Amino acid sequence: MNDLPARTSAHMQFDDNRLLSLLFGEHDQHLAKLERELGVVMATRGNILSIEGPNGAVTSAKQILSQLYRRIKAGETIAKADIEASLRLSKSEEISEPHLFGPEFRDSLLIRTPRRQITPRSGGQARYIRTLQEKELVFGLGPAGTGKTYLAVAAAVAGLNKGQFERIILSRPAVEAGERLGFLPGDLKEKVDPYLRPLYDALYDMMPAEQVTKKLLSGEIEIAPLAFMRGRTLAHSFIILDEAQNTTPMQMKMFLTRLGEGAQMAITGDLSQIDLPPGVKSGLIDALDAVKDLADIGVVRFNETDVVRHSLVAKIVVAYDQRDKKTKMG
Repeated sequence: MNDLPARTSAHMQFDDNRLLSLLFGEHDQHLAKLERELGVVMATRGNILSIEGPNGAVTSAKQILSQLYRRIKAGETIAKADIEASLRLSKSEEISEPHLFGPEFRDSLLIRTPRRQITPRSGGQARYIRTLQEKELVFGLGPAGTGKTYLAVAAAVAGLNKGQFERIILSRPAVEAGERLGFLPGDLKEKVDPYLRPLYDALYDMMPAEQVTKKLLSGEIEIAPLAFMRGRTLAHSFIILDEAQNTTPMQMKMFLTRLGEGAQMAITGDLSQIDLPPGVKSGLIDALDAVKDLADIGVVRFNETDVVRHSLVAKIVVAYDQRDKKTKMG
């Protein structure tokens, strides 16, 4: 009895030879990556690419290369990270159907910001972007490197540019300082900036620096520690709370009830990285339990397969999770 997967071969013909070096990569490194990961064999002859291997792998390779070729024709630059992202998407059960690799699917999840166009790089990211499009309150949960905060900032910037929102409000709990910011040296900005630096980094990645500065001065973009949200009603705004696992239940309830008319809220956190003092319950855990039956709220959980930083980061996340599970069992 032969349990080996059925094999097949296929050919792809491209209409612009000048773009093939970008698609295949320097010294065909992109093709080599696909061969290793999918278990296929590829050969090129002019503008024709032949692919041989297991049925499903050949189909995935064709879908990935077709999608990347469309992006190159549209003027985008393709790098190693894009190959890895496409491989993650091809392996995601949620979007394994061939039609979801088509331009309609990709365009529906495209986030346009002044400096770049952002597309999902994993199945979890695809679900997250879709949920941000459909829900007014979204929880994005998962390990570092999954893009949960970055994509929320991208959605906020895109919404501000389209006039969907009047302001972007970005916040974090300054838990390392216990939010007793008066004990830190310098003026208010100098005190809180170290805790909010990742949010600034995301903004500068999506908007020219002069635009970020102008909107910060005008109040169109506000970056502030969580303690500064008390007593306010935040209307017509896209509001992001990052590192939400480090809120207390009281802080989280306060923040959730700031949501005003015409506003959208994204709350991101990593439940494996809680830095609160011993015995203090995370406000994020408390909130997820309190609102779990509300249909209007979206919850997207990322895992190590959604990590889009260096490929080693996903392995590090898995190593820590396995170690922690053994510790609990022991």
